[in-house]
Amino acid sequence: MAPIEVHSKEEFKKYAENAIECRVYRDTKKSIAKIKARTKKKLVTIKVPLEQLESFLSDINCENIIEIK
Repeated sequence: MAPIEVHSKEEFKKYAENAIECRVYRDTKKSIAKIKARTKKKLVTIKVPLEQLESFLSDINCENIIEIK
């Protein structure tokens, strides 16, 4: 199954609450971070500017956040 990309932060927060884990990929060249939330049935992604990443990560309620380099 292909990942689902959402563009709304509120919609992503709903998926992150039910996620098994959230993975964060930072792309410094493009100044974007991609956050992936893995639920039991879906993989949901969102792209966030690096300036907003820390505040967004503190807002989402994901139990296991993993930084991928």
